[in-house]
Amino acid sequence: MLLLTACATASSDNALCPPVVEYSAADQTRAAAEVEAMPENAVLVRMLSDYAVLRQQARACR
Repeated sequence: MLLLTACATASSDNALCPPVVEYSAADQTRAAAEVEAMPENAVLVRMLSDYAVLRQQARACR
């Protein structure tokens, strides 16, 4: 996040935080089962990990 602030052209006070989509418990359970079924070296597992970090950053932005 710190690296991204170096690119900002406006004050961070005016920065907009991206929305964080909420998922139902059923969706989360289904997603976890689908991820568990993937091979360990599936690139999608790594991409989901990156997505989790982005969600944490968006929450912190609020």
